[in-house]
Amino acid sequence: MPKMKTNKSAAKRFKVTAKGKVKRRKANKSHLNEEKPAKRKRRLRRPTVLVKEEMKRVKKLLPYAF
Repeated sequence: MPKMKTNKSAAKRFKVTAKGKVKRRKANKSHLNEEKPAKRKRRLRRPTVLVKEEMKRVKKLLPYAF
């Protein structure tokens, strides 16, 4: 059986925590930040955890991360 390939774009975007959850960066922080309030930008700075439905998709893209 050949090795499975890791999706490299997904590997750069997602990190797996010690408990097996998947961390991701929040959207809407890359540009047009002058108009956004500081409170919103602070919230967007912190990473968040993927929901269960999305984790199934990411597990296929990162076969050796889990």
